[in-house]
Amino acid sequence: MNHRVGLITGAGSGIGRACALALAAAGWQVVCAGRRMERLQATLDLAAPEVAKRMLACEVDVTDETSVEALFAFVQARCGRLDLLFNNAGVFTQGVSLEDLSLAAWQAAVDTNLTGAFLCTRAAFRQMKTQQPQGGRIINNGSISAQTPRPGSVAYTATKHAMTGLTKTAALDGRAWNIAVGQIDIGNAASEITTAMSAGIRQADGTLQSEPVMDVQHAANAVLHMANLPPEANVLFMTVMATKMPFVGRG
Repeated sequence: MNHRVGLITGAGSGIGRACALALAAAGWQVVCAGRRMERLQATLDLAAPEVAKRMLACEVDVTDETSVEALFAFVQARCGRLDLLFNNAGVFTQGVSLEDLSLAAWQAAVDTNLTGAFLCTRAAFRQMKTQQPQGGRIINNGSISAQTPRPGSVAYTATKHAMTGLTKTAALDGRAWNIAVGQIDIGNAASEITTAMSAGIRQADGTLQSEPVMDVQHAANAVLHMANLPPEANVLFMTVMATKMPFVGRG
């Protein structure tokens, strides 16, 4: 437990960046993965020098099988094992009514949010199953939209509902190999993505309303709590959200 290795996708901004910094500050060796090396390097630059020593950056396109395989080979070569995967990489689609959503936008969401999480989970299973000590933990970023949709969000919501199915099945299949799988559904954590929520976002009744947000550090602390659990314990589902955000019934 003195050499725990965590891999975070989408670590170049927002929730992924905050989680990478929190894990590294808590003593984890952290591999920060994402599409753009300059964003990943910016994450590392935010860490104190003694913390940054425990952080590595690796470019990956989670929609590409070969790129994902190269990422996990990098983790194995540089770190020797993998104790945690945080499937955080994801994209939003433009907020439009279902009939106006293009197939290309739908496919982009499916490729990143769902297929990307599957490819990383599959690679993590293969590594965690064969390493010694065997096993590890996978945390999926499900989002509030894994439970309740926003208007005009069919692609994002469908992929996040599917993430719940991936989480449940992986948790079941992982038992035999000491792999714990859980999901965190995060609502309105302050980041570049949630800027529009403060400015005003469409509600179920058709109005535009500014929504409360919370410090992204609360989401990072929740992920850190899940990651630090002993192997015999697992948070299967957790919701952490801005207290006053519209959620239950989206109202």
